[in-house]
Formats: sequence, structure tokens, C-alpha cells
Amino acid sequence: MKKIIKRVIIILLSVMLCLLLLVIVLRFKRILDVQNYITKLTVNAQEGDILCRLGDRSWSLYFKSLSYQDKRFSHLGILHFTADGITVINAEGTFWNGKNCVEQVPLRDFIEPARILGLYRLIGVDGTEISTEALKMTGLPFDWHFDLETVDEVYCTELLYASLKIIDPKINLKTIHMIGKEIIPLEAVSNSPQFTEILFLK
Repeated sequence: MKKIIKRVIIILLSVMLCLLLLVIVLRFKRILDVQNYITKLTVNAQEGDILCRLGDRSWSLYFKSLSYQDKRFSHLGILHFTADGITVINAEGTFWNGKNCVEQVPLRDFIEPARILGLYRLIGVDGTEISTEALKMTGLPFDWHFDLETVDEVYCTELLYASLKIIDPKINLKTIHMIGKEIIPLEAVSNSPQFTEILFLK
């Protein structure tokens, strides 16, 4: 009996060790992947480019499903170059970590939860204008009402929409009708002739 218990303990410890090693390997791979993303983005990105991502959280699947054709992405942000490196201006609504407004985050933080990334550039508009207008909205609450009629609150694609409308009121982004409102899906950027796809990373 003691021998059986000893063997069971050894097996359990071996399994736990294997799982721990697997977690370490996967974490190390993730670190390398993120660094690879940063390297490629640093080389190819410009001020005001739009960075789309598919996150690793459960509701990411819901947000990407709002697009009818291109369902690759669930969130976006606007790139801004600073003396300390590339940052991403984005509107994210996640209560538990305090991210419930428009904020500027380091590029690494933005792409950490990403499973897929896409870099896009609006044709015919200076990217500096886009990031400048987006920066002015830093601190605005996340728009849980998904209301395009007001800009006192914004969600991720609405942040881009509001910035572009200030630059040129004639610029329009694709909308879909949902929950009784017009909502801007991610494919308004990723599947639009107004934008050039610079990079697609997965």
C-alpha cells in the first residue's frame, strides 16, 4: 500500500512539474512573440496609424462577430510616437483593471493580450492630425451606450470616428444597425478601401 501511495505521489509531482514547465515555455514564447510584434511594428508604423487586435478575452469573440465580413479583430487604437517609444491611444471598457476611458498606453501593454494584429493607414489624411485629435479625448469615459450622436463618451471605433470627423466632416466610416443604433464595427477599418493594410501579424 505504501508503495502504491508513493508511486501516486511521484506521478502527481511529475505531472505538476510538466505542467509548470509547459506554462514557463508558453510564457517565454509569448514574450518572444510580443517582442517580434513590437520590432515589426516599430519598423513599419507611422504616426496616426490604426492598430487593430483580436484579444484573448471572452468578449473579444463578441466584438469581432459584429463585423459581417472581416471578423479578424475586436479592438483598435491609434498610434502615437513619443520620446519614450510608441504608445496607443484607445478607449477600453474594463472595470476590474481601471481601464474604462480613453487612455494612452505603451505599445507593449496594448499588444500583450493580442492573438492577431493588423496595422492600417488612412489614405489621404496626415496621421499626425488623427493622433492629435485622439489625444484631446484622453480621459473621456467609455461609451457603454454605443451612441454615435454624442462624443462626451466614446468606444474604440467611435474614438477614431470622432477624431476623423473633426479633421474632415465628410469622412465616413461603415456602420451597422444593432440594438436600435448605428454602431461602427472593426471592419470599418480592416475591410475598407479608405485604409491600406500595412501589416497583418498572427
